Amino acid sequence: MGLLSIIRKLKAKDHELRILVLGLDNAGKTTIMKRLTDQPTSTISPTLGFNITTFSLPPYVLNFWDIGGQRTIRAYWRNYFEQTDALVWVVDSADRTRLGDCAEELHALLKEDRLMGASLLVFANKQDIAGALSVEEISRVLRLDILATHRWSIRPCCAAVAADNLLDGIRWLVNDVSAHVLH
Repeated sequence: MGLLSIIRKLKAKDHELRILVLGLDNAGKTTIMKRLTDQPTSTISPTLGFNITTFSLPPYVLNFWDIGGQRTIRAYWRNYFEQTDALVWVVDSADRTRLGDCAEELHALLKEDRLMGASLLVFANKQDIAGALSVEEISRVLRLDILATHRWSIRPCCAAVAADNLLDGIRWLVNDVSAHVLH
């Protein structure tokens, strides 16, 4: 392989982003990924391991690693941290009983050295369910305002119903990564 070929491969790699999609089980991670790629969302099973979804948002190729959120799987999340550009954290806005656990898991993740500086997008999912907490309430419970190590944004969504705010959130994520990591 010649030098020019190697340079082209490295340049193409600059336009590929590795994005982890995490959150507690049943938050809607896989539903969000399916909705973004126009796949049916009527039958979704819990993710027992991980799914990789590639999504093109020119000039970038986004590689999403959707990893199961069951308590038994969370210990393995760290196996996927290497070379991560961004983190999408999905919250079930209607599951008030587990929001404390959700905040603890998120803050534990954000202390990981291999995730330092990664952009953080929070999707406050299931906004269509009666009693769901607002984006402001989710932000307060997750203590996003105290984050000093990560740039973040939070977006409301109802992934099972519509793709509203999903693409907007992903665009913010790509713009943030490209402004801080790729240049």
